Amino acid sequence: MLPLTFLAVLVSATPHASVQAETAILAGGCFWCVESDLEKLPGVRDVVSGYAGGKTQNPTYKNYERGGHREVVKVDFDETQISYGDLVGIFLRTVDVTDPGGQFCDRGFGYSTAIYPLDQKQAAAAKAEIDKANKALGGKVVTPIEASAVFWPAEDYHQAYYKSNKRTLTRFGYVTRAEAYKGYRKACGRDARVKSVWGGEAYKGIPKAGS
Repeated sequence: MLPLTFLAVLVSATPHASVQAETAILAGGCFWCVESDLEKLPGVRDVVSGYAGGKTQNPTYKNYERGGHREVVKVDFDETQISYGDLVGIFLRTVDVTDPGGQFCDRGFGYSTAIYPLDQKQAAAAKAEIDKANKALGGKVVTPIEASAVFWPAEDYHQAYYKSNKRTLTRFGYVTRAEAYKGYRKACGRDARVKSVWGGEAYKGIPKAGS
């Protein structure tokens, strides 16, 4: 695995770097859930859970919010199959864009939604998608478009948590991480709330949404 600092440098590269042209940084509450949803999209190569937006170096799950970071995902995608704008538009329909205080049962800044464009082209595309979302929801969108930010990968155990067969002790008992994830997602009310906000547009574009 590449060192955290090297990965951070890759994502904060110049606007002309190929990794930047095919990378999106998105905050949508619990990164396990965002990773699960966006990995289903055709054209998405990889989704990595992590932290971004704060001032501290090498944030961890225990201190990222104190450092001003949000939980985010880094999405690597093939622009010939899905555009950045389409990716953002789909992402917005998997979260509660009307909630400034967190997402679902997870409260606080660290769980709030945001888009971190990596260049001006991405910023313009993100704004266009926010405008479309605002039109669809009557101006209720509070998801901000932030300045470009360094991405810090989360700890290994967070990666692909939603499909891990490793067993762990949780409030749902001694179960696999995948089972714990499903229990958490349902108990947190994520899918029900997204459908309440978006109606027929909820999870639009994602195969087998909410699984």
